[in-house]
Amino acid sequence: MRAITYTHNGDPDVLTLVDRPVAEPGPGEVRVRIHRSGVNPTDWKSRQGSTSGSPVDPPQVPNQDGSGVVDAVGPGVEEALVGLRVWIWEAAYQRPEGTAQEYALVPRRNLDLLPDAASFDLGASLGVPFLTAHRTLTVTEEGPLRLGPGTLQGRTVLVSGGAGAVGNAAIQLARWSDALVITTVSSPEKANLAAQAGADHVIDYRQQDVVAEVRKIAPDGVDTIVEVAAAANAEIDAQVIGLHGSVAVYADDGGAPLSLPVRPLMMPNARWQFVLVYTAPHDWKRRAVDDVSAAVLDGAVGVGEEAGLPLHHFPLEHTADAHAAVEGGAIGKVLVDVAD
Repeated sequence: MRAITYTHNGDPDVLTLVDRPVAEPGPGEVRVRIHRSGVNPTDWKSRQGSTSGSPVDPPQVPNQDGSGVVDAVGPGVEEALVGLRVWIWEAAYQRPEGTAQEYALVPRRNLDLLPDAASFDLGASLGVPFLTAHRTLTVTEEGPLRLGPGTLQGRTVLVSGGAGAVGNAAIQLARWSDALVITTVSSPEKANLAAQAGADHVIDYRQQDVVAEVRKIAPDGVDTIVEVAAAANAEIDAQVIGLHGSVAVYADDGGAPLSLPVRPLMMPNARWQFVLVYTAPHDWKRRAVDDVSAAVLDGAVGVGEEAGLPLHHFPLEHTADAHAAVEGGAIGKVLVDVAD
């Protein structure tokens, strides 16, 4: 079978197309015929590593997320899964088996069913972005622990960077859960994408005063902030957070140090929560997967221009270009087409 691997950390050119045997699934594993492999920032950061040129042994197949059809199951896994469509997350976390290959071995716990009405493109776009978004929306004081229709009724969510993959997912999940959704963007093009995702109010932070605009919409402040640039936005967040509100930070803002205004955050008993899917609590992760699958089944989430998330497709042999696109800040979702 064809697979992409790397044996040293470094730039995208360390990714190499190889031919290797199709392996049999072990206990608790499922073998999936991959149709789409999703590329996320953590994928290129893992490939790049902390030191360029450092050896990677065994060779690593990149990419955490994907979608496809179950081809075989290992001991202890239900045979009924064979032939079913699935979406995959965390395939490569502390494992050499990512989704940039024709057949991937995936732990049974790291996949869920993908309805026939949902595309493989959507399936490969769910993992890291939608699970991260779910986490950011469920860490606020007094919950909710679950998402779904009515769970965020009466709450206001501010999504920083609504045209990004996580921002898009947060908007879609928050709207599905009946929140009032405000988002910030940096251009008219991105404003259109955020509106397509379902944001109720879109603020261009380069043209408008974010604090003034948010306070017009939510005079008492917002309940939840989904934050992509904490260091840059800390002062703004402190001025718009409401009583018992939370700021959920899911990106490191280029490594910039974070300084918080203490007293303005003490008054509302605000919470700052840092979010990384891979090390998040197991109980939350199971709930998140169930909720995201429910949203897919409801037809409440999507990908493509009509959902505010343009798709960029690359063939398997051009996985290096796909990684470079994500690293370069491509607007939308980057997918590797492994099978037709």
